[in-house]
Amino acid sequence: SREVVFFAVGFETTAPANAMAVYQAKQLGVKNFSILVSHVLVPPAMEAILSSPTNRVNGFLAAGHVCTVMGYHEYEPISRKYRVPIVVTGFEPVDILQGLVMCVRQLEEGRAEVENQYTRAVKREGNTSAQKLIQEVFQVVARKWRGIGEIPSSGLGLREPYREFDAEERFGVASQCVEESPECISGLILQGVKKPHECPAFASRCTPEHPLGATMVSSEGACAAYYRYRRPQATSPARSDEA
Repeated sequence: SREVVFFAVGFETTAPANAMAVYQAKQLGVKNFSILVSHVLVPPAMEAILSSPTNRVNGFLAAGHVCTVMGYHEYEPISRKYRVPIVVTGFEPVDILQGLVMCVRQLEEGRAEVENQYTRAVKREGNTSAQKLIQEVFQVVARKWRGIGEIPSSGLGLREPYREFDAEERFGVASQCVEESPECISGLILQGVKKPHECPAFASRCTPEHPLGATMVSSEGACAAYYRYRRPQATSPARSDEA
């Protein structure tokens, strides 16, 4: 029968659905299904950024959809350790504005704690049923992040009982990798060290149609946002002899 491979990518948000697909495939004895796992975890990435000697990040808006699944108790030790405000925030414009206000207020008051702006969807403990399913199917592994490199314990991989559904092993592609562009500075942008317009390739050799790095690939990326909402270049007024 024809092999079906699903690209299991994303943060903790999409992990439960992919875990359920693998779990059901095992229960049903499906033999022609596998997943290429590229799940990543938010807290280890935050710690990697905050522990960097070049860190310039003073606060975080924690993604509401991730916290809907995982809750926000994982962020509390990070906030205490690095003395940074973390505000769980939704995605509507008013959510983001309120999240920013809450984060700035903490900074102005000298506080560093986890607050939940997205109370209509997020609980501190998260979705425990989804978490149990993730833990049943996946295990925590090291994961390479585009622009940053490998971060320990920052990804998910299939546990041994479900390893038969691992496309990397089934098709022997674990050693394959794609070289990153040497002129891309997405890693520095992700860490808040540089801004997108400071990249020499921005809006010329790097666009949403032809992205060089992770922050331009995703429509949610900083470079893609800067590109979409960038100000048009001012044009010089025509000289009188050109009229």
